[in-house]
Amino acid sequence: MSTIALHARRAPDSQAVILMIVLCAIWGLQQVAIKSANVALPPVFQAGLRSAIAAVLVWGWARARGTPLFRDDGTLAAGILAGVLFAGEFVCIFLGLSMTSASRMAVFLYTAPCFTALGLHWFTPGERMRRTQWIGVMVAFTGMALAFADGFARNGTADTHAMLTGLAGDALGVLGGALWAATTVVVRTSTLARVSASKTLFYQLSVSGVVLLALAAGIGQIEVRTVTPLALMALGYQAVVVAFASYLAWFWLLTRYMASRLSVFSFLTPLFGVTFGVMLLGESFSNRFLAAALLVLSGIVLVNAPAKSKQN
Repeated sequence: MSTIALHARRAPDSQAVILMIVLCAIWGLQQVAIKSANVALPPVFQAGLRSAIAAVLVWGWARARGTPLFRDDGTLAAGILAGVLFAGEFVCIFLGLSMTSASRMAVFLYTAPCFTALGLHWFTPGERMRRTQWIGVMVAFTGMALAFADGFARNGTADTHAMLTGLAGDALGVLGGALWAATTVVVRTSTLARVSASKTLFYQLSVSGVVLLALAAGIGQIEVRTVTPLALMALGYQAVVVAFASYLAWFWLLTRYMASRLSVFSFLTPLFGVTFGVMLLGESFSNRFLAAALLVLSGIVLVNAPAKSKQN
């Protein structure tokens, strides 16, 4: 793995800041792309294709760079676990987006940093949560509860089935965020922490591709409905831009800049997600949901805030 010693990692410069903003925009648009392709490809099948295509691209990238992916290094069990969790995350996202809006999914999914902080607190002795982070988690979860209350209020006038469908989609967004956090904890606390980013990403994509395509076949979702240029572009965007290029760019940033400073930018992703949902899909939201989203974003910022260094 091409890494830089921890002490050599520096605060983000202008290049890193611009790249992080671009990455957050790319990730924020992902929910819109998934929803756009759902009309042509069933959700689980679409998720499996996305992972499979991106896995092939990562394999080609690693081979071109001479990065070994199949060496026996004791990471197989952890890699399979990370891949299964990754698959579960995207089952939640893709199915959830067939039930709720891209804007709501973006907010619920990006509670992941809070779940990650909790997971690392419990499983990694060196990553105990600070008071600011506990406050951030409480603020974000308060926002999440308010967003669920908004879902009840908005769907209260609809029939029972529509109300339950919307709430189920919201719940899948939260579960997707929790599974995303679980994947991060596994990567950080297992043998995967010492291998290349390409191999870790390949584990997640290849295992999830197999699991998702097998699941799609098992539930009868291996089908192509109406193929449209928009659906093909949406699938290509997810596989090539998001799952391949953006993830590799993120790992590259982590080798050169301080992770704590980079993670602060994660609040921009749900902000972009809500914006794109409104602009491209014509979604709307209430003032209550706006307040909930602001609470979640504030919580994310607090959870990712760097610790104050002690002056000697």
